[in-house]
Amino acid sequence: MSTKGINTLALHAGQQPDPTTGSRTVPIYQTASYVFKSTEHAANLFALEEFGNIYTRLMNPTTDVFEQRVAALEGGTGALGVASGQAAISYALLAITRLGDEIVAANNLYGGTYQLFHHTFPKLGRTVKFVDSRDPEAFRKAITPKTRAVYVETIGNPKLDVPDFEAISKIAHENDIPLVVDNTVGVGFGIKGGLEPGKKFIESVKLLSHLANIGDSKSLVIHPASTTHQQLAPEEQRETGVTEDYIRLSIGLEDVEDIKADIDQALKQAVV
Repeated sequence: MSTKGINTLALHAGQQPDPTTGSRTVPIYQTASYVFKSTEHAANLFALEEFGNIYTRLMNPTTDVFEQRVAALEGGTGALGVASGQAAISYALLAITRLGDEIVAANNLYGGTYQLFHHTFPKLGRTVKFVDSRDPEAFRKAITPKTRAVYVETIGNPKLDVPDFEAISKIAHENDIPLVVDNTVGVGFGIKGGLEPGKKFIESVKLLSHLANIGDSKSLVIHPASTTHQQLAPEEQRETGVTEDYIRLSIGLEDVEDIKADIDQALKQAVV
């Protein structure tokens, strides 16, 4: 499948028609466990001598299609599907670090990730050093013999700055350190008046949904300074790109004119 185009891969990679029913759509397997063909089959699975299913908590045929498809789209050797972005970050970094190890991270991170690195990881014996996301040399200077990973976001959330991937990856690889990238994206614009007009704008939208996630088929909006990043100190908010006037948008599939009309009427309500 690797020779196919990206649109073909998005539809077909990792899947064949279901051998039992002939279903063309990927079936949703809702089982918790799987019947073994024989005692020998079971023994081989637990000994990792044969590929197959034991528990859904380990793998699931539906999830397996998703993982193979993502790996094909990204040009990777494999993928692992988990329940949340924070789980993905934790799995990736805890797998390559041990007690006492360090991680060098950009300072333009999503609020939940910043909290994970700043408060939770130290409790697990990992130290995260935050550096200026716009300065590749800052990453180099922060690397020590204990550094096991360099971490950045494709587009800072919500700062919207793009790191110099070529320079940062070169620095990481020169030190035999993997570069871990959060490939989530978002869109944002400022509102006149700051905090209160920002909150008023959120309360005035009718079509857009007030949610913390991004990447939905429906258009979403949030005011980070009063929600996702409100627990950060003012200096920490500024470092991550959160200002009181900042509104984050995630544009969905509604008609463009309807989205623009809702934003326009909410702005008129918020900025008097």
